[in-house]
Amino acid sequence: MGVLNVTPDSFSDGGEFNEPAAALNQAQALAAAGADIIDVGGQSTRPGAQQISVEEELERVLSVIEIIRPKINIPISVDTTSSIVAKKAINSGADIVNDISGGTFDSSMFSTIASLNVPLVLMHIRGTPQTMQQMTDYQDVIKEIYSFLSQQITAATTAGIKRENIIIDPGIGFAKNLEQNLEIFRRLAELKQLDCPILVGASRKSFIGRILKQPDPKARVWGTAAACCAAILNGADILRVHDVEQMREVSMVADAIHRQREIN
Repeated sequence: MGVLNVTPDSFSDGGEFNEPAAALNQAQALAAAGADIIDVGGQSTRPGAQQISVEEELERVLSVIEIIRPKINIPISVDTTSSIVAKKAINSGADIVNDISGGTFDSSMFSTIASLNVPLVLMHIRGTPQTMQQMTDYQDVIKEIYSFLSQQITAATTAGIKRENIIIDPGIGFAKNLEQNLEIFRRLAELKQLDCPILVGASRKSFIGRILKQPDPKARVWGTAAACCAAILNGADILRVHDVEQMREVSMVADAIHRQREIN
């Protein structure tokens, strides 16, 4: 899953692709580099990010989806916690909804996704991007993530979402400190019991920067590569990344080792 942030304030590439023409160029570059999905987000979710209005999010997201949909032939995901944005994005050509709140920020999200009959990513978070970094007091981080995701899967299927349309994400960096992020990688396989594909988004994140003592997110490519390998070897099915060309090669080798697939 290639990241396409159409925001002025995302932690890694804010302001680079928030014009439709620049977004189209980046979407085509991500697809050419081997992305299987393009994830378009109009609301930054970095720690401390300010919430924008639904109208502003719609303006950012729809203008980009409408321009890239005719030009790329891979699925488009919309990264949103708003059922209004989700519905309009799907109607404009998106295929998947990626909700960092796991369906908790908008009470209409599950019924909307059920009516649209599209895949939904449920991510674990505590609090909001404004408050989450003060909410890292877990007794057992994986058990609590498991419990939250299990509860949200049940709520989603009760609302009419097909089980096979649900993808789960442990939420690396969202209300987790450095040690908790690392523990998620070590114990990721425990989430396999939920019987949903697992998405992991570790790309360029601050825990990698802390380990490498690297303040520049764009200089965390090799650290991201190590995290992607760990994710695959512990059961991840989808990786959300900025550096698609490099991570595709990393993933192909790690996947071949882990899944014992035939190499063509």
